[in-house]
Amino acid sequence: MADAIEKAAERVIEYMRDNLGEQLTVDDMARAALFSKFHFSRSFQRLTGVSPGRFLSALRLQRAKHLLLSTSLKVADISIQVGYASVGTFSSRFSRSVGLSPTAYRRLGGFTTDVRVADRYIIARRSTGTVSGEVRVAAGSAAGPEPGNGTIFVGLFPDRIPEGLPVQCAMLDGPGRYVLESVPAGVWYVLVYWAADDDTAAGGATWVGRCGPLVVRPGAPLRADVRLAPMTSLDPPVLVALLDVKQSALAAAGLGRLPAQAVPST
Repeated sequence: MADAIEKAAERVIEYMRDNLGEQLTVDDMARAALFSKFHFSRSFQRLTGVSPGRFLSALRLQRAKHLLLSTSLKVADISIQVGYASVGTFSSRFSRSVGLSPTAYRRLGGFTTDVRVADRYIIARRSTGTVSGEVRVAAGSAAGPEPGNGTIFVGLFPDRIPEGLPVQCAMLDGPGRYVLESVPAGVWYVLVYWAADDDTAAGGATWVGRCGPLVVRPGAPLRADVRLAPMTSLDPPVLVALLDVKQSALAAAGLGRLPAQAVPST
């Protein structure tokens, strides 16, 4: 039964990808899955961690990211291709999820030189704790992140999709220990992402990992180990703009600090 549900979810995700410009409903997705609407929605969320609607929205923004970098299409035309009737709504949602406006994302080649955190959480919830742990490669994986080939991003988010500004974050140059300090009390998810600078490394795969929900309490350190594994079609897309490590280091040299502090591996 588990295999049948997984195959149905993969079928629906492919259906979503093929129809991003259409106004798909949960009924449409359930028919593609050959499930009842209720059974489909519950099974899809249990398998992917997010609702079908959230997954579809993330796929639309992921496609928009690709079109911005690979074509010269106008932002308004891209918004239509990925299912948005209003370019204003598209630009607003893209900016909130990716951390850059569509035009800035295109101009910077899909990278950002700084990773900001969502200060509003700190301000609203002054009591803080600490989240730390180890980022490890999942057992059975033949190859994985290596020091010096890409950067592992560790971010704390209020939801299972890595989008928008993280509550706290860190950068690692390889698997190892991370520490996130000044984490506001609340319920969060640790989301980890790695893509090699060299496309031939690890088969050119993107690696992801997540842990949560985590209940952070004031003054109470919390441990959350995360295992990285190659991203599959069932993993929600990573929407945050990638950090350009080289440009970030140059900018940090002028500022006298790094935008996100990496913790050395132990």
